[in-house]
Amino acid sequence: MKRLLLLSPLLLLMSCYDVERNCADFKTGKFKFEYEIDGVKKTTVFERNDSIEIETFEGKTDTSTVRWVNECEYVLQKKHPKNKAEEKAISMKILTTSKNSYTFEFGMVGVDSKQKGTVIKISE
Repeated sequence: MKRLLLLSPLLLLMSCYDVERNCADFKTGKFKFEYEIDGVKKTTVFERNDSIEIETFEGKTDTSTVRWVNECEYVLQKKHPKNKAEEKAISMKILTTSKNSYTFEFGMVGVDSKQKGTVIKISE
């Protein structure tokens, strides 16, 4: 019984913790996404307004439409896919935000497997 009384305030404090998500701050701007593939660091830079995202990766530029599902989730669809894989839409969900970055989860629409990453906002 003592343990239950001691554990109750801790559980109450944990349930009050709310993850910061100021997604509106990241709907537009210029961003950088860094990740590693086979031990090699890769960087993608992209600029997004409310409905278009222009991405540059390894000197190549591509454009996608952006369809916001809600305040923190959107779907990317390549405007000019070069193969079947690029025809598939990608679901993006902002999980947490900070002053100049956000952590997100992404995956192909209709597929259960998701990956996570962090994006840094480099300008408005």
